[in-house]
Amino acid sequence: MASRPFEDQRTTVYKVDPQHPESETLPTLRTEELLLNMGPQHPSTHGVLKVILELEGERIVKSIPVMGYLHRGVEKLAEEGTYHQFIPHTDRLDYVCAMYNNYAYCRAVEKLVNITVPERAEYLRTIVAEVQRIIGHLFWLGTQALDIGAMTVFFYTFRDREILLDWFDELCGARLTTSWYRIGGVERDFTPALFEKIRKFLDYFPPKIEEYVVFLEKNRIWLARTKGVAVISAEDAVNFGLSGPTLRGSGVDYDLRKYESYGAYPRCEFSVPVGKNGDTYDRYWIRVLEMHESVKIIRQCLEQIPAEGPVMADVPSVTLPPKERVFTNLESMIQQFKLFSQGFNAPPGEIYCGTEAHKGELGFYIVSTGGGKPYRLKIRSPSFIHMGAFDFMAKGYMIADAVTIFGTYDIVMGECDR
Repeated sequence: MASRPFEDQRTTVYKVDPQHPESETLPTLRTEELLLNMGPQHPSTHGVLKVILELEGERIVKSIPVMGYLHRGVEKLAEEGTYHQFIPHTDRLDYVCAMYNNYAYCRAVEKLVNITVPERAEYLRTIVAEVQRIIGHLFWLGTQALDIGAMTVFFYTFRDREILLDWFDELCGARLTTSWYRIGGVERDFTPALFEKIRKFLDYFPPKIEEYVVFLEKNRIWLARTKGVAVISAEDAVNFGLSGPTLRGSGVDYDLRKYESYGAYPRCEFSVPVGKNGDTYDRYWIRVLEMHESVKIIRQCLEQIPAEGPVMADVPSVTLPPKERVFTNLESMIQQFKLFSQGFNAPPGEIYCGTEAHKGELGFYIVSTGGGKPYRLKIRSPSFIHMGAFDFMAKGYMIADAVTIFGTYDIVMGECDR
């Protein structure tokens, strides 16, 4: 905690009231703005983040986010490994929804090398992407409520999130930093047991969403801390480059799944929830509605998915062979070894591919000069972009509201410090 330099301090003089000249001149009251360091160890900053708050009393005058404490250098690591080797690094960006990062990266590479993913794999990818969206929104809702003071919701959302994490464990052998998407398809098909478990969850889950809402819809603390807080207009949201629920909460109907469609989304009917007031409450409500829409999308994918078919594109020069062949066939083992160690020969060029993750638009920009490694890779992470609007959205609110504003973005610092 520190104060501004003396020359920046302001003085206010209370003069004699002309209607009461007999009163004496009040003493000079000298006030100064206070600088408060929030973080980088504050539990509500959702990671290693510091924000320098300039305060008048408890009201925020200016806020300066200070990032870079993680020193990750993920974008630079991409230049040192092959395209296949970089997939596990993307898990560590937004570790709450690791597989969505895999999906966004694989789509970008597929666009670069012009690979068409098999139909069954597209359905499987879309199902997993929407399960990840539900996991992300459950994590957000529980921690946002906990930050604001509604503790019970946290236990309920994490109870249901555990079911899906166990499902992921069965799918790919991991619960947090999962890796199952591959360039050209997916690592393995669903088992019949996985299909059955996800169908049961779809029947179980919608009433649970209503439970969360019951806890919050008449909670005076929740309503006071979210309604009318961190308001941003549609025009300002677009100008700051916001995306996802943060953008749609301001009334902007924009969702890449709908308007730059990919995967199995073109074959699914779903709505894009849009807010009206651009406040924290609208952004909360949009996420609640999106969980309902994700259930609808997954149901449609389960109904439409082809009964059989490959789950990996058949392009031996680029795509990995099935694991069972690697263990039994020498040529397949050599193919996998060469693709991981040397990479494939990507065509020269530049591409950008955006994917609608649960936080917003997650994009990968790849510059290729040929060969097995990208010359340059840039990640457009929604967490980093949204922090750019923090000062604008926090100005005039109280210190306690800063916690709410961190949460309304659903930031993860692994995405910010790339």
